[in-house]
Amino acid sequence: MAEESGMKRFFKKLKDVGLKDMLHILLFVVAYPISLLYRLRRKDMWLVCEYENEARDNGYWFYKYVCENTDQDVVYAINPKSPDYEKVAKLGETVSYGTLKHWIYYLAASVNISSQKGGKPNAAVCYLLEVYGVLKNKRVFLQHGITKDFADVFIYKNTKMRLFICGAKPEYDFVRSEFGYPEGFVAYTGFARFDYLLEPYEQKRQLLIAPTWRSWLRTASSDPYKKNSNKHITESEYYNTWRRFIESERLSELCRKYDMTAVFYPHRNVAHCFDDINSPGVTIANWEEYDLQLLMKESAMMLTDYTSAVMDFAYMGKPVIYYQFDYEKYRSEHFTQGYFDYERDGFGEVVSDEEALFEQVENLMKNPTMSDKYKKRLDGFFLFRDQDNCKRIYEQVKAVDKGDKNG
Repeated sequence: MAEESGMKRFFKKLKDVGLKDMLHILLFVVAYPISLLYRLRRKDMWLVCEYENEARDNGYWFYKYVCENTDQDVVYAINPKSPDYEKVAKLGETVSYGTLKHWIYYLAASVNISSQKGGKPNAAVCYLLEVYGVLKNKRVFLQHGITKDFADVFIYKNTKMRLFICGAKPEYDFVRSEFGYPEGFVAYTGFARFDYLLEPYEQKRQLLIAPTWRSWLRTASSDPYKKNSNKHITESEYYNTWRRFIESERLSELCRKYDMTAVFYPHRNVAHCFDDINSPGVTIANWEEYDLQLLMKESAMMLTDYTSAVMDFAYMGKPVIYYQFDYEKYRSEHFTQGYFDYERDGFGEVVSDEEALFEQVENLMKNPTMSDKYKKRLDGFFLFRDQDNCKRIYEQVKAVDKGDKNG
């Protein structure tokens, strides 16, 4: 894969900087001298976040652990209008996302911690400041999902992250080998949210359908909540294939026959296009009202395509199916093949056509359990399957904050 020059990447990113982003340059200029003074007051402050309107992923669970188990000075950045705001505010201090105060905290923090690569006051401006050396700070990447493919947006020269947290052992080996991070900049701890997965929870006879998105369906924007063109999405093979399956009478018949319910959780980038789906017995779950992790805990089986979120489901020892009708295009236009091969390494059956899909769905509805074949793969993938993931992350971040380099 040919590498772009630093200058070419700079100008490519500069094109994504809009008017709103330009206003954040002014906020940065104002915040910078204030942050130098504020840092004297709070020398050891950690700033944690996810996306602007969310607190339900690795960032939230890590923040919760730190607040409840340590005396660390820690703040969570979130929009006060977020549906998740109250549960964060009950734990500790918050700062309003994207404000001048957020910029001051971001610049003053001894460590910035996020589950999102763009988790910062303004993703576009911070990228230019950090990756091109204007701003040098310690940033910890908790990740949103296990990295299983080669994604050049995560390589060291494109992030300059001080610590890259991994959720699985093969992932850790892959990131260390292929992404160019210096020694001690990558750690295998398990994900913060994994601690919660193993807490007891009542399971329903429920099929969770949760496909990922496709990069070719999204318009360029630094705003993760910006809705993309409906027509661009609704005319795609991706949209029509999933809609046909969800609205099929056959799926409804299987649910009735095996006393199952079904929940469709579309990716936030395309969710608005599935609002008008009409399928009796299938609940359409949007991200604002439903917590994906909670849906996974209560579901008996999961159907997806490529999403790394399914690894959380497998982590609990529950069965999955991969529906990959557009594999070649996904590989050529979304993510390049990494260490993870779905046929060889996956935690469930892989199908590419609708007839095979219905066959596998029925098989699991009859007996929603993970087979020994996939349990064995699971044991080799997750060396840690306990509730000490947050603790291990905390120890790694503490070491980075002190200037240590731990592998």
